[in-house]
Amino acid sequence: MTTTNSQPVKDYSRHPCFNAKIKGQYGRVHLPVAPKCNIQCNFCNRKYDCVNESRPGVTSTILSPDQALVYMEKVLDKEPRISVAGIAGPGDPFANPEETMTTMRLISGKFPETILCLASNGMGIGPYIEELAELNVSHVTITVNAVDPSIGAKIYSFIKDGKIVYHGVQGATLLLERQLAAIAKLKKFGITVKINTIVIPGINDQHVEAIAAKMKELGADLLNCMAMFPNVGTPFGELPQPGKEQMAGIRNVAEKYLPQMRHCTRCRADAVGLLDDDKTEEFRGCLSACATLPKIEGVTRPYVAVSTNEGVLVNQHLGEAEKLQIWEQQGDSFRLVAERETPEAGGGVRRWTALTRLLGDCRALLTSNIGETPATLLQESGVKVAVMNGFIEEGLEAIYAGREVNAYKGRRKSCAEGGCSGTGSGCS
Repeated sequence: MTTTNSQPVKDYSRHPCFNAKIKGQYGRVHLPVAPKCNIQCNFCNRKYDCVNESRPGVTSTILSPDQALVYMEKVLDKEPRISVAGIAGPGDPFANPEETMTTMRLISGKFPETILCLASNGMGIGPYIEELAELNVSHVTITVNAVDPSIGAKIYSFIKDGKIVYHGVQGATLLLERQLAAIAKLKKFGITVKINTIVIPGINDQHVEAIAAKMKELGADLLNCMAMFPNVGTPFGELPQPGKEQMAGIRNVAEKYLPQMRHCTRCRADAVGLLDDDKTEEFRGCLSACATLPKIEGVTRPYVAVSTNEGVLVNQHLGEAEKLQIWEQQGDSFRLVAERETPEAGGGVRRWTALTRLLGDCRALLTSNIGETPATLLQESGVKVAVMNGFIEEGLEAIYAGREVNAYKGRRKSCAEGGCSGTGSGCS
């Protein structure tokens, strides 16, 4: 039995949206796993899908994360020039955070050489940025249509934050605050950021320069000014689509602040192929077939998290673990996939709730001891908690074989009763 932790090196220059020079050599696949959205733009209609229509928010079907993994395998088998896997809706990836993060983890684990990319409105991405960086999600697009809430209030019908719905300037202000914070945080974690701005005649077409200036201030890397597509039945459905001359003028002004993307093809949420050689229609049957696949047991939780001091034994109390090792089974051996930093101590229940998100792709946690609160939350989220002492590989064998770890099980000692094996400082 062997263990390995080698990782292929990604070539980040092979993202065709961020590098126009290779748009005829490498392509992207959009995985449509995010149907819900947390805002309503007055130009957007996600209910209408025409197979001949190419615009954001449109897809022929929705995939679950495990179906998306199967689809990715089939796409790469037929089109090896695909270098990027992205999620661009049809809603917003972070109105569907579990589906989005699970898909990113699955693709990252199975295809570590593939560039990972996301497109979001920025409303809900903030809490996930640390993990996105850990997963090597290297490119994120945030759509910013206004940096003045009075203009934003004309663009958005509503902004939804959890179960609360905001309208008007109040909603636009909240969205802008989240977007600005998200862009700054993405740059702090070294992620390349593109800004999409939908140019809407009479609404924000005189406002793009202000957007460009603010995005430069935040460290954004690229700006993509996109002409609004008038969708019938939407509040902006009767507005004219900006012409080529108007868009060229807007891009020239914005270019004083940020490089401009001029080769955007306004992709669908299920787009696949090269920007110069789209294969969406060719793969439509494959996409539909994958959407009918039954849920594959275990695929969405392929990993096991391990709390260990040195990487050989399960010998660390969860509360004291600053990092957890993430392992997967490969044939008859096990591979160390990654190390994930645990949420900072001192956050109480919020710390352990964040940990359940961090381990959303793990079927089990091996640890030498654990407090009642994290044990309950992890088990409720679907992570089997196995308290044991012994070699990591022995614990992994038991978990992947569906056996209990009783043979290696340590006696769980209550932290509250003073029998905890830890220092007593890590369970908060």
